[in-house]
Amino acid sequence: MAVPRNRTSNARKNSRRAHHAKTPANVTACSNCGKSRLAHRICPSCGFYNGRAVTHAKED
Repeated sequence: MAVPRNRTSNARKNSRRAHHAKTPANVTACSNCGKSRLAHRICPSCGFYNGRAVTHAKED
């Protein structure tokens, strides 16, 4: 069974994990109503996706 000869230092451990940071969600404007929505998702305010109505809009 493999046993590490020396302890991994904090600097080496943290530099290995340097690219694990979270990135913000891609928010785009809806082409129909102009409100912000997540990319590749149905617009929650108007129900459009890719230029066509997919669902009915929410009643406020």
